[in-house]
Amino acid sequence: MVAESNVDVSVEQAAGLERRLTIRVPSAEIEREVEARLQKVGRTARLKGFRPGKVPHKVVRKHYGAQVRQEVLSDVIRTSYSQAVQKTQLNPAGGPRIEPLTGVAENGEDFSFRATFEVFPEIQLADLDKLEIARPRVEITDADVDAMLEKLREQRAEWRTAPRAAAKGDRVVVDFVGRIDGEAFSGGESKEVPIVVGSGQVLEDFDEALVGLSAGETKTAKVEFPADYPREDLRGKQAEFEIKAHRVEEKVLPEVDEEFAKAFGVEEGGVEKLRVEVRANMQRELDERLKVETKTRAFDALLAANEVETPRALVNEEIRQLQADAMRRLGIQDPAQAPGPEHFEEAARRRVAVGLLVQELIRAHGIELDRARAQRRVDELVAPYENPEEAARLYRTSRELMSQVEASVLEDQVVETLLERAKVTDEPRSFEEFMAS
Repeated sequence: MVAESNVDVSVEQAAGLERRLTIRVPSAEIEREVEARLQKVGRTARLKGFRPGKVPHKVVRKHYGAQVRQEVLSDVIRTSYSQAVQKTQLNPAGGPRIEPLTGVAENGEDFSFRATFEVFPEIQLADLDKLEIARPRVEITDADVDAMLEKLREQRAEWRTAPRAAAKGDRVVVDFVGRIDGEAFSGGESKEVPIVVGSGQVLEDFDEALVGLSAGETKTAKVEFPADYPREDLRGKQAEFEIKAHRVEEKVLPEVDEEFAKAFGVEEGGVEKLRVEVRANMQRELDERLKVETKTRAFDALLAANEVETPRALVNEEIRQLQADAMRRLGIQDPAQAPGPEHFEEAARRRVAVGLLVQELIRAHGIELDRARAQRRVDELVAPYENPEEAARLYRTSRELMSQVEASVLEDQVVETLLERAKVTDEPRSFEEFMAS
């Protein structure tokens, strides 16, 4: 619509990554386009008192001139901005903020506007050989498998009534009423509440009062609410709780035997087969955690070695994505109830910085997507499905899903490049310590 040679452009560098383009388009270009569109409108215009296509040009201009001019100016801004970006060889990191500097380009006045936007930063990667990465090394021991079996026993534990006083680890079913200065308070009363003694389920003073309590007994406990208690109206207050025990229950763990194994789907092979399957599950979970942790450490090292300016437009977009993810996880529908943008600022900046560095590393080191590996990743992802073949077909015919898979594989290849070039030291960790962290 507008010849690139007729677009006059000047560039101004603002703060940081911000650039301002002042763009001028000759009025003759705009008037030519306005006239062409009015002619086209006139061929189909329907106005009272005139036959279709026979409306005088003056009448067409009177009725449609302002609307057509605005449409032309909108198109001029879009096309001339694109031409100006190409002409100046700038690389915008987000959409422009447009500010008209003249009116509607009438009476021979050239049309000019200002486009303000951020550009991608220029990145000079530090030498990868100087990066230092501590890679966690974790081995699963027999003791770790034993500990996992104990956790499985805990999952299958039963509570049985015990005709004795409560001790640590027992469960006591109680009624209680709390009072402050002799007055009951909101939330201070409940009935038939099961509390595991020593589990941290209740405040420490309340918990200690349960020790030695037998079924049918009543005890008064003095309880001090801590200064950081979630309810502001109770912080630092002294309360008295009248506690009545209905029953004391002790935990009974199942034996690790063939029946126990069957409860976890192991029909043959008994406890030994269960141990094999438990170890395999632990290894799969460990491998995934090791992969994530190693990637995080590799990118931390990359960030530490390279300062990157992060375009605000990209950070804002990342914040919106993180906020939307959080809303989905928390089941929040109303955006007004979502965590505020400030909660995601740091994570968003890190994501943007890592993304820019990764893209530059891919370019600088000529890393190309391993397509065979991407296909294998699809097979791994669909393996748990009831119909893996159909799921794989859906993946491979969806550009969006395949883009996600390919981006993940390419990111793994980048991490491998970093590990190959950097100074890597192994950091031994126990399974329990590593998984707890």
